[in-house]
Amino acid sequence: MKLVRYGEPGRERPGLIDADGVLRDLKGHVQDIRGPAFQEQTMDRLRSIRPETLPAVEEDVRFGMPVGGIRKIVCIGLNYTDHARETGNEPPKEPIAFFKPNTCLTGPNDPIVLLRNSRHTDWEVELAVVIGKHTKYVEEADALDHVAGYCVANDVSERKFQAKGTGQWILGKSGDTYCPLGPLFVTADEVPDPQNLRLWLDVNGERMQDGTTANMIFGVAHLIHFVSQFMTLEPGDIVLTGTPAGVGVGRDPKVFLKEGDVVSLGIDGLGQQRSVIAPPE
Repeated sequence: MKLVRYGEPGRERPGLIDADGVLRDLKGHVQDIRGPAFQEQTMDRLRSIRPETLPAVEEDVRFGMPVGGIRKIVCIGLNYTDHARETGNEPPKEPIAFFKPNTCLTGPNDPIVLLRNSRHTDWEVELAVVIGKHTKYVEEADALDHVAGYCVANDVSERKFQAKGTGQWILGKSGDTYCPLGPLFVTADEVPDPQNLRLWLDVNGERMQDGTTANMIFGVAHLIHFVSQFMTLEPGDIVLTGTPAGVGVGRDPKVFLKEGDVVSLGIDGLGQQRSVIAPPE
């Protein structure tokens, strides 16, 4: 299934995209696309609905984050061999984990608002993994059974803030709107191999990133296994899995986002985003 949340911020409604790309209203069938909805019986019930019986939403609407109530965003750094190389780093021997706060989440086509005094804001197209069940000390062989589905994410990063002071990455990763998510939540049964997805990103129409999840150093199953050794992952938590080469800080000369720039990105089968860069508040 391809599920969405649509409407004004804070008032999003659950929806489904049918095989013809038509948005269908799921009101009355599920309260929201969030953790409790990922229970197997709820997902099976939604799959049993014939999409043509659902009301079509014909007006233009805003798409919000396709998953609501997100509590944790666990991120993995330097997880593509080509990205590690372009930043001058050796491939890590184990996953590099950090957090983004849920206040950085925004809809897939909402503006990205620059942080004050930002001069080095960068882009990172990433595969976002949505956890579907209580996950603690899971074995790698069982890890994908704990995935509810997948989304497109942009791990927006202010590089100077990321590296300043003690080098706490979170300082450059946490700006409000610095994690556009969606538009689609695609259930795991429609993504048989998360290590075989093309992902790309353009800035002002110029292709910057064009990669494949096959180039991950640590695959999705290993990442879920690894993170679950240190913390419990709950339904609706997000794991961002890293970005391929082509980020602004890795280019010569370096390129960073400025007011008015347009960032477009997507992943095969998971939809596309389009965000305009807005000035600081």
